[in-house]
Amino acid sequence: MRRAVFALMIAAAPAALLAHPSDGMHGPVAFAQDPQKAPSKPVPKEQLLVPPAEAARFTVVSDAGTHGQQWRWTLPDGRIAYRYSQELRGWITETDQTVRLDPAGNPLDVEIRGVTLAGDAAERFSTANGTASWQSASDSGSALAGAFYLPSGGIDMSNELLIARLVAAGDRGTDLLPSGKATLTLGRTMQVTGPGGPKTVHLAWVRGILSSPIPVWLDENRRLFAMVDSISVVPAGYESAHKLLRAAQEEATAAEIRNVAARFLTAEAKAPVLFDNVQLFDADQGQFLKGRAVLAVNGRIQAIGAAGSLKAPAGARRIDGKGNTLVPGIWDAHMHIGDDWAVLANLAGGMTSFRSPGTEIARAADATSRRKSGALLMGEPFISAIIDKKDPLAAQGSEVVSSEAEAIAAVRRIKDAGLWGAKFYTSMNPAWIAPAAAEAHRLGLHVHGHVPATMKPSQAVAAGYDELTHLNFVVMEAMPKDVLDRANTRQRMEGPAKFFKDVDLDAPLMKGFIADLARRKTVVDPTIVIFESFLTQDGGKPHPAYAPYMGIISPVLDRSFRRGGYPLVEGYTREDYRKSYANMVALISRLHKAGVPIVAGTDGFGVEIIRELEIYRQAGMTNAEALQSATIVPARVVGADKRTGSIAVGKEADMVLVDGDVSADLGALRRTLTVVSDGVVMDADALRTAAGYSGRPK
Repeated sequence: MRRAVFALMIAAAPAALLAHPSDGMHGPVAFAQDPQKAPSKPVPKEQLLVPPAEAARFTVVSDAGTHGQQWRWTLPDGRIAYRYSQELRGWITETDQTVRLDPAGNPLDVEIRGVTLAGDAAERFSTANGTASWQSASDSGSALAGAFYLPSGGIDMSNELLIARLVAAGDRGTDLLPSGKATLTLGRTMQVTGPGGPKTVHLAWVRGILSSPIPVWLDENRRLFAMVDSISVVPAGYESAHKLLRAAQEEATAAEIRNVAARFLTAEAKAPVLFDNVQLFDADQGQFLKGRAVLAVNGRIQAIGAAGSLKAPAGARRIDGKGNTLVPGIWDAHMHIGDDWAVLANLAGGMTSFRSPGTEIARAADATSRRKSGALLMGEPFISAIIDKKDPLAAQGSEVVSSEAEAIAAVRRIKDAGLWGAKFYTSMNPAWIAPAAAEAHRLGLHVHGHVPATMKPSQAVAAGYDELTHLNFVVMEAMPKDVLDRANTRQRMEGPAKFFKDVDLDAPLMKGFIADLARRKTVVDPTIVIFESFLTQDGGKPHPAYAPYMGIISPVLDRSFRRGGYPLVEGYTREDYRKSYANMVALISRLHKAGVPIVAGTDGFGVEIIRELEIYRQAGMTNAEALQSATIVPARVVGADKRTGSIAVGKEADMVLVDGDVSADLGALRRTLTVVSDGVVMDADALRTAAGYSGRPK
């Protein structure tokens, strides 16, 4: 849930634990505004606090290198100050934060200023006369003072204040504002080496913030040492510890997840199952069939017939599906492999297969091998690795190349690793695309990706792209040259936001391009749900993709689900952005009517997939057509449609029973009751509980 494709947005968890500036498109952070008022302007870099020479310094680092710095020091008035400076593929973070604590270690006042990857970072918290008040990017409110305020945004290393409070509280834990309670437990120790020589650090787990435990590293005095993820924050001089610590915490998570998997992968769960009296979705024909029965034995569909017509073998489980719909396992065609808890939550939502268009080769090998062994509950992945040119704007986690020969060699490494596809990125040299794509095709790999800067999507398709990833890269066909030339920066978002409202989809340029995509059968992975979030939301109320999940994942995420959209460029309004978004929805309609294959993906948590389908419905698809884009169509794209992607005799038993009539309400797909993956029958409520959810989506 924290790995995606644009280095654009902080993950939907707050920076105040633990939104690392990951390569994600989640949780747009824009200061909540009255939509009738002009947006506030961030405090400029020149007016932010300047760290003194003696300030403690921390490095923001990933496998790709250093991305920024954070500092901490104490001001003359006793406030603790933090400063954050980063440039991540063209997006700037320049923020400061000050905190005043009470004797117990709870914040008395907090102020955050500056600009983040997605706009104004402004956030304020204060206490007076026993009352705490706050205003953030997502909400404002008040409550009784005396608990620890967890900012909606902020600087990673300020989490040391919460860690100190949790260490002092021990088993009692710490109450949080606006709501919730956190606890901390210690895990294993490691030794790392830096400027001061060897240092012993402790892995610890914070629970109660998100649905799953959050790893942090403490020093020998139980103070926050580092926060480690795909992008980490570590003390200056300890950058080399990033990989070591990440491997250790992933190993610890894997051990816990192995125990969870054992509870579900039982002999009883693998017994035959008969779903009777269900409405069945026939994905091959695009039809909803009432009054059907489906029998699965030994992991495959053995029989399909009229309700009541099938006899279950001895030892089989019978599930009465009256009033419910049985659909093929759901696919997310753009779901980067998250951590082990995230893929468990995805399975609870019915995601029995997915495409991960950009996963490091080592992570791909680890996740797929553990899934195969039964140590990881995860849908079946079809994985691509990213190839990008060596450049300050290169994608984190990519196979970085500096020549055509290196690009071709990277393609071969991807094939040798057993992955499904090669994904090119926005800093690639356009001249390298055709030869690298040709090698990928020779090896049987799928070719897709972002469109490199200076290149039009039509040129990328002509050079060998089988698929265009994200609808904004289809939109780029009609963008001004200045936008195209800087498509490896935030212009890939701001250009479409500003200009696409004025693009005539029926004029020769776009009409011809759409026709060419249809003729070539070029696949499009729109991830339109991202653009609904970025372009239409004012903030203050939940985004439609997340509203059904309010109150069941995390009170912290509830706040982030209310955040506003992409910050407005000077001279443009939210209404301008909404018009561009509306034209993007119209573009999906044109693509679909022309016969361009569309696969439903989110580049998000995975919970957004049903909203993606609902937007396709708005674009003119029927419920059946929308559901095909998340079942049989992606199965065809990856070449797995002969064995999965639909419920048919002889195919693998990948099915989901959902509460309600999907032919009338796509939202019923969120209400999973029973998930069958490779013939293993699992209770969806039990899966949600194991993933840390407290109930069903509404």
